[in-house]
Amino acid sequence: MKKFTIKGVLDGFRSSVPQPVKPDQEIVENLRPEHFQVKKTFRHGFPHQPTAVAFDPVQRLLAIGTKSGSLRILGRPGVDAHVRHEGCTAVVQLQFLINEGALVSATADDTLHLWNFRQKIPQVVQSLKFQRERITCIHLPLQSKWLYVGTERGNIHVLHIETFVLSGYVINWNKAIEVSRKTHPGAVVHLSDNPLDLSKMLIGYESGQMVFWDLKTKNAEYRCHSDVPLKSISWHHEGKQFMCSHTDGSLATWTVRQVKPTNITHPHAKTTKDGEPEPCKPIQKVEWKLSRSGEAYVIFSGGLAYDTTGRTPSITVIHGKTTTVLEMEHNVIDFITLCENPWTSDYQDPYAVVVLLQNDLVVIDLLTPGFPCFENPYPMDIHESPVTCCAYFADCPSDLVPAFYSVGSKSQKKTGFSEKDWPISGGEWSSSSSGYNEIILTGHADGSIKFWDASAGTLQVLYKLKTAKLFEKGRTRSIDSEEDPLAIQLIFLCPESRKLAIAGSGRHVVLFKFKKVESMSEVVTLEISLTADPAKEIESSSDHDSPAGNTSGSSESKNNESNQPLKVKTGLQKRAAGFQATLVCLTIANIGEQAENITALSLNSSYGLMAYGNESGIVIIDIVQKISLIVLNTADIGGNTDPCQRVLRSPKRQDELKRENEDKARSPSTDQMNGMCMLPVTRRSTVVVGGSGCGEKGDNADSNSCSPCGNTGDGGCNSESSGGPSTSGVCIPRSGVQNTVNSGDDDIAGSNANSRKSLTIEARQSRAQGIRKLQKCLSTTTNHYELDSSSLNNFPTTSLLSSHRNTEIRGYSSTTPQASFNYQNILSNTRQYNSFDKYDSSFQRSRSSSMSSLENITTETISCLTFADSYTKKSDTSPVPTLWIGTSLGSIQTVIFNTPARGERHAHPVVVSTCNGSTFKLKGCILSMFFLDCNGALIPYSYESWKDDSMESKERNRSQGKCNSRTSSPSMNTQVATGEGFEDRQFVVLASEKQARVVALPSQNCQYRQQLAESHIVIKAEITSLKDNVCLVCYISNGHITTYSLPSLRPLIDVDFLPLIDLSFQTTKHGIVDPMLSIWGHQLFVNGDTDQIAKTLCFSNRGHGLYLSSPTEIQKFSVSSQFCGELTEMMGDLFTGHDMPEPPKESFFKGLFGGGSRSLDREELFGESSGRASRTVAKHIPGPNAATENMRERVTTATGEVNVAHQMVLERGEKLSQLEERTGRMMSEAEGFSQSAHGLMLKYKDKKWYQL
Repeated sequence: MKKFTIKGVLDGFRSSVPQPVKPDQEIVENLRPEHFQVKKTFRHGFPHQPTAVAFDPVQRLLAIGTKSGSLRILGRPGVDAHVRHEGCTAVVQLQFLINEGALVSATADDTLHLWNFRQKIPQVVQSLKFQRERITCIHLPLQSKWLYVGTERGNIHVLHIETFVLSGYVINWNKAIEVSRKTHPGAVVHLSDNPLDLSKMLIGYESGQMVFWDLKTKNAEYRCHSDVPLKSISWHHEGKQFMCSHTDGSLATWTVRQVKPTNITHPHAKTTKDGEPEPCKPIQKVEWKLSRSGEAYVIFSGGLAYDTTGRTPSITVIHGKTTTVLEMEHNVIDFITLCENPWTSDYQDPYAVVVLLQNDLVVIDLLTPGFPCFENPYPMDIHESPVTCCAYFADCPSDLVPAFYSVGSKSQKKTGFSEKDWPISGGEWSSSSSGYNEIILTGHADGSIKFWDASAGTLQVLYKLKTAKLFEKGRTRSIDSEEDPLAIQLIFLCPESRKLAIAGSGRHVVLFKFKKVESMSEVVTLEISLTADPAKEIESSSDHDSPAGNTSGSSESKNNESNQPLKVKTGLQKRAAGFQATLVCLTIANIGEQAENITALSLNSSYGLMAYGNESGIVIIDIVQKISLIVLNTADIGGNTDPCQRVLRSPKRQDELKRENEDKARSPSTDQMNGMCMLPVTRRSTVVVGGSGCGEKGDNADSNSCSPCGNTGDGGCNSESSGGPSTSGVCIPRSGVQNTVNSGDDDIAGSNANSRKSLTIEARQSRAQGIRKLQKCLSTTTNHYELDSSSLNNFPTTSLLSSHRNTEIRGYSSTTPQASFNYQNILSNTRQYNSFDKYDSSFQRSRSSSMSSLENITTETISCLTFADSYTKKSDTSPVPTLWIGTSLGSIQTVIFNTPARGERHAHPVVVSTCNGSTFKLKGCILSMFFLDCNGALIPYSYESWKDDSMESKERNRSQGKCNSRTSSPSMNTQVATGEGFEDRQFVVLASEKQARVVALPSQNCQYRQQLAESHIVIKAEITSLKDNVCLVCYISNGHITTYSLPSLRPLIDVDFLPLIDLSFQTTKHGIVDPMLSIWGHQLFVNGDTDQIAKTLCFSNRGHGLYLSSPTEIQKFSVSSQFCGELTEMMGDLFTGHDMPEPPKESFFKGLFGGGSRSLDREELFGESSGRASRTVAKHIPGPNAATENMRERVTTATGEVNVAHQMVLERGEKLSQLEERTGRMMSEAEGFSQSAHGLMLKYKDKKWYQL
């Protein structure tokens, strides 16, 4: 006798549990962690909440600082750099080092930063943080190394720019004011040099006190005081006069060394009866500029009268005797007058004014009459209407960009702009094409959609589509009364067929088709009812008929005017070239109720189908015949919903409680095994009567299992584990069904109890269609009736599953009477289910009624829809058109289509079957579903090629093709063999907010699984291509980006990229009325918030991605190390070499009589001789590259010393060579002299003295 052991028992349990079968031959995966690098690439849009602006007149660069600490440096189109201060503190003031490739920024934490932008990405060189005083004003004279810093206490410090060390030279407020003054002058609001004498500095205090300070003598040369608080000061270029702006809207002109102003004006004030000017708003800033022609420009912001209604923010230009008020659309933050000459002591020759508004950047042309604006070449109007969703297509078809540009250029004819070139033209940029096109679509709150060309690191608007033109103007607000009903919520674009589907917050879906020419057409409107509570829908069916078919544009639904905020324009309408609407689907609800938001949208141009869903259910639309095919209720999809997971509802009336008394007695186990009850609504209507619900294959107790629940038999509704025979689809004429229905219960009771037949009734209907209600049903072994075999047609059908209620089947054809029959005799022998039949409950919510479990209560929403040619049964030998439906509770259900031949597409209906599908269950909300071939490559989606309807002379054939914008699929000759003898031909990648699964098809074996997040959730999960391979990339709520290889789901990288708090500006938190719900309200906010964030965060091909970094900016990023390595080459150069304009030449008479400009040796005043400031005043902070810079400086110094020594050696060698040459010459000369002397000696050797 065999010995009994515990080990044997355990082995028996292990052998009884089916384990996932791994492929015999592993797929080679080429992606490695070194192929990935997460990096922000390009930022486009208007800087959000700007606070400061500066301009370099020589380099022609513009810098903008923001409240969040961002810094944008802009030049010519393509030259755009974005950096950010550490700590994200607001930028208070900016100051360029003119023509030196450097910038000083002052932030709200009283820190000065020196930026170097001689390289393509600006970097902080060093910083200085003031510890005792707050910075209010900075000033850097032209070509000076000393920066003046004014503080809130009224003191002025001097900082050396190169070393960032404070000088010991300090101007204290108590020394600047008069001795007799008893009050503090306030903060320093202005610092400037006298253009005529650089040794004199003008200090302006907030209280109106102005001091003319002599830097050499360290004394106040003269003082003047205004009774009105001071806002700004501007010098006349001659240095003898200056102009002040004040808080009462006045401008005062002062002459140096005069105590009283020479002129005071109120430019926009009218004189009252008392002779006083009316109150005006403060003039925030004034600039006084002169041209060489002698014309003066006085430019200021603000100063309009208080009591004048309707006044908007403005810029006023006083040119000579003409005053021009330029009204702005937003508040003016700051402005700068652009001048040809950067020297303040000469004529400036102003030519433009840069105005930084709260939400826009405007540049005014001063040299053109009327002061028109320059056309802004930057994409500063992304936020023209708030962005609500985004779509990103990298490596899209090459003909899309020209096509969108051609139709956009026709409609966007801009007039009224200046004809001069854009004045901010600094830097250099050459378009280095990446070899592929990128397109970004942005949906907006006003119902518009903008198409952007995002290729080569730029962003240019191509085309704007306005959906508001489809609807009547007299529309109401949507449910939330906070957003426009036209706001775009979802965008789905098929680039190859150029079909566009959008879903709006008005619970509407619009289908567009691209045409190159304008046309006259009428939009087909479908009113479709999606009801969250099927029972309630049945109860109200006799009173309220909810149509689901297509209606003409002229038809109205009076019953639904109250809950549908949009009304489609009727009749023929002129459609502009571009995307033209062909179909509008309006979601309607019962009287007094409101439909839920649409949460998922998809279309397939090859099938000619579109699907969308919400919390209530899903609708499948035939976009060829423009009819609704089927409406499915969410509660019946998959039939696995836990009743304890339903949303809390208001208490029902007593009669409603009686009606639903039977529902209360149902067990959770029974509810979980409910089937689906669906009917198609088509132009050729298909009414289906079916038997019991789809049997489901239960999961084992392992929480990580991914057991498919579906049909394995041919056309059957039951899985193999249920033990029931498969159901074959049958089709009968309408007369046959009526005979069957009229025969009553006797015919039903006499039918074979073991047969499971689905009855399909096909009949032509008028254009108006109806909905077949969806009902929950128990999965039972019931008695069914059989039909005459002569009336059967053998093609897949849609099944109507049995219900335990009295179900009424309503015919919506005008020629067909209503028919109803009773199922009471059918619902016998109810199957008893045990816990093994249930889905894995490890991720299911608690069923406790305590408050701790209330936070987990939620509704099941359609979260993901994917069309694909796939396998739904283990016995399938070829793929069939399917729709995969994912829900927020992790359920996945498939719907099968039988599409007619292409030539018969307009005449024959699409047959839908929901019984033949597969069912899967994951933890968390389903985010995405993708299909791979047996080699692990992404399977191309099928599409219908776009054709130009205007080309009538050419033969036009619809070509159905395969396209994969991510990667080309390799050959599918090889197949994955499994242990059961089946050959898998596909992998389906299922990603939820918690898990990812790779399931082999058609065997439905879970090959790989991966836990994507533990305590957090995945917000976005997509497949991207990289180096001819694909991988799964995820953005998690903890701010990390993770990637996984496919199909093995092997982790590749996990990088901390973007904190979720940085995207919190998109969130909208609605108040909770019930105080008891405030305990778990935070969790509801988080769920809603991440849904909105996911709409504006996109992953695309080649590792590209983008997100909405602020309400006005789009930030692109990449996970490809190859692209990040090439990023620097694609960016523009900020700094280019320019010669500094020559300073103004001093005239003879000015030099003779001492009227010329006087120079100043600041090094002598502020250098070492002045000492050093106290260490407690400010703290020096080295830059992030300080060590490298120090090393570089030392290397540079050493190199310089070596070069000097080398030069000295060369010079010494040259001198030695010269000495050698001179010595040689002297030697030759000495030898010649010796020879001459010797010859002379020989000549006179023998002669006597008297012979000489």
